[in-house]
Amino acid sequence: MAYCVGLTGGIGSGKSAASSRFEALGAAVVDTDEISRALTAPGGAAIAAIRERFGPQAIGPDGGLDREQMRSLVFRDPPSKQKLEAILHPLIRERTRAAIVAARAPYVVVVVPLLFETGACLELVGRVLVVDCDEAEQVRRVTARSGLAPEEVRRIMATQLPRAERLRRADDVLHNDSDMEALRGQVERLHARYLELARQG
Repeated sequence: MAYCVGLTGGIGSGKSAASSRFEALGAAVVDTDEISRALTAPGGAAIAAIRERFGPQAIGPDGGLDREQMRSLVFRDPPSKQKLEAILHPLIRERTRAAIVAARAPYVVVVVPLLFETGACLELVGRVLVVDCDEAEQVRRVTARSGLAPEEVRRIMATQLPRAERLRRADDVLHNDSDMEALRGQVERLHARYLELARQG
């Protein structure tokens, strides 16, 4: 398989902006959120198992996962989250591995928002890159783009690994408190490093 870098970070940290820049520089990008959405879309490979495990109420009128219903269920019944992950994670790993094998690029960036929290796909990556920013900035960005209330964003953040622990476990860090130009410069430096690591095998 190609050399792989796992890209992760808290909600609103700028993972999509970073991965887009790596892709523009020539890296292949595999986004596990996109894979998950495809698995739970109408006709997706996970729908039958979700319907069997959670009942027809978990499926929306379009035949895809009813995300609002599932969020509500997980909030009321936390073990439901593990049950859903038990369905999705093996499929996500399988499709992620297939995408890595199919990649025709010097290296692959595998975007996994909850890389440390779930352990999913950790065995596929050679090192971990954390996109980091100030927590107040995370809240500001997410409320601006999603319309969620600040307290709801903080509740989501509380379910994720604490910022200090995520940074402690990182091999590399992208600091994304500034503007896009600053982020681009950091990505370009890391891109050169990852090209060299990929060449070394």
